[in-house]
Amino acid sequence: MAVLFSGAFGVFGATNQSLRVATFDVDATPPLGYMMAYDPVIRVDAMTLRCRGVVLLGQAKPIVLCAVDWLGIANEAHDVFRERLAKAAGTTPERVAVHTLHQHDAPVCDFLAERLLKEAKAKHLGRLDGDFCRQTLTRAAAAVKASLARAKPVSHCGWGTAEVKRIASNRRIFGSDGKVRAVRYTSCKDPELRAEPEGVIDPELSMLSFWNGDTPLAVLSYYACHPQSYYRVGIPSPDFPGIARFMRQQSVPEALHVHFNGAGGNIGAGKYNDGARTNRIELALRMADGMKRAWNGMNKFAVQPGDVGWKVEQVALPVAKHLDEAKLLADVAKGSVPPVAVPAAERLAFLKRCQEGRKLDLAQLSIGDLRVLHMPGELFVEYQLAAKQMRPKLNVAMAAYGDYGTFYIGTERAYSEGGYETEPRSSNVAPEVESVLMQAIRKLLSGN
Repeated sequence: MAVLFSGAFGVFGATNQSLRVATFDVDATPPLGYMMAYDPVIRVDAMTLRCRGVVLLGQAKPIVLCAVDWLGIANEAHDVFRERLAKAAGTTPERVAVHTLHQHDAPVCDFLAERLLKEAKAKHLGRLDGDFCRQTLTRAAAAVKASLARAKPVSHCGWGTAEVKRIASNRRIFGSDGKVRAVRYTSCKDPELRAEPEGVIDPELSMLSFWNGDTPLAVLSYYACHPQSYYRVGIPSPDFPGIARFMRQQSVPEALHVHFNGAGGNIGAGKYNDGARTNRIELALRMADGMKRAWNGMNKFAVQPGDVGWKVEQVALPVAKHLDEAKLLADVAKGSVPPVAVPAAERLAFLKRCQEGRKLDLAQLSIGDLRVLHMPGELFVEYQLAAKQMRPKLNVAMAAYGDYGTFYIGTERAYSEGGYETEPRSSNVAPEVESVLMQAIRKLLSGN
């Protein structure tokens, strides 16, 4: 069911109020000893994790766009984040998009999975201990609320794109039988796998900016690639996208820079990254260069409140057949064995929500001829490429890694090709997910 917010119900316009943008930014770095996605924090460095974004204000209810330097925000936690930020901004959860960048030396957040472990009397919650995440959300909500008084008029928007070179490569390496014979992970020490072609990627970085006359107010960038250079060192890090974002912020300090990871589920830097520590900065420099070229080639255009729209399509995703409720319940009951209970709780949380009929909100921000799609999970790049092909005369970008409860989301064909991304441990959805998502993307992109 599509929910189109227009006129009095959602598209800015019809009054003399101007389009305005507010920005917010809070520290999202966990403290010493906190269990991140894989390891506890042993040290906190100067380069912190951020939770940042923008609030678009006009005649109707605000729109909130938020990006967090965490591995994932899943299931009930994703709901709560949207609800709390919506309340702070004076809007509804349907008009809030929350995404992570998927860095691995970073937290993961799932309040329902946490509760399932607590109900199982787990002695150790591991990465599902949500106390720090709740504290971060409280700070983020306060920052959103405070930002509204500082909102600035938007007279123009800008749009630019650039090809990012020597970062992205497809992780799935195929054999002559059409099956995945190897996975070229985000760092790859095998020179033969690194020598394989880039494969199917989207090399384009897209950039949306908001301006008050000649003063830039906020810059939003979109690029599809796993963000890891190296990880599992116990030091929270925004990795190379965060460093690139920081560099561009220093070059354009007037504007808050917010980066979103596109449909990068099957994309990584493995072709260009053997895991050497020096590669983090090299990859950051390449991404910053792409951001700079997108900025330099930006086309500015005047914008009115009525040019901005928000559209939502709700979807029920098909559940993977391997999600056996009885087996998951038995594994969660082993709460004192975190390596078993924690991943089982995460999968059971997704299964329970689907059984309850919970649907995911896919959303589209439109500004003139720009379209930005907001999608869940570790989406394969084919979805992003298909969206751009559906409306070739429009400028289309995508932010993925919204609700992380799905884990990986492959194409239908990918589930018969093998490979890590579509294994039972990696994906919570069934192959039929492709038809559901493609239909929803078409509906979002339809119309003017």
